[in-house]
Amino acid sequence: MLPVEILINEHRLIERFVKLVKQEMEKIVETQKIEPNFIVVAVDFFRTYADRYHHGKEEGILFQGLSQKKLSETDEKIMLELTMEHAYARKTVRDLESSKETYLAGKAEALKDILQLLKALVELYPMHIEKEDKHFFLPSMTYFTTQEQEEMLNRFMDFNRDFTDKKYQQVIRILES
Repeated sequence: MLPVEILINEHRLIERFVKLVKQEMEKIVETQKIEPNFIVVAVDFFRTYADRYHHGKEEGILFQGLSQKKLSETDEKIMLELTMEHAYARKTVRDLESSKETYLAGKAEALKDILQLLKALVELYPMHIEKEDKHFFLPSMTYFTTQEQEEMLNRFMDFNRDFTDKKYQQVIRILES
């Protein structure tokens, strides 16, 4: 198993959550009301699962390993774009949390901001995932020897021992039903 297969598999859970966000956005547009608990769940999912758990392995292990290699100009450019997209996602999630607080404080105009921020995440993640899955992850493995790939896989597995995705699997199953 290639280390990046773990990352590719994690993308499937992110895609399922993005679909739920789209559905929630439709409800918000229809009712002109926000379910604050959904925003709490979304912030937690994107902050904890997508960023700390998933991007944590990408940036802290894969990208760190790649930074020690001589990358092609294309791969260097894609890795920089991916890192910038991670930073954009973090900022968007922070802004989403802040806008939810503004909305709860009685400022109904925050509804528009919340919708824009959710839309930004819904647009970002499918494009970001496609870039990683189809244009970066597998080609990035060619920079590593078989032994380095095994070591990276072990580091991913160690990382995963400290964190479980079971909570997020369950949250998504509940929201999907």
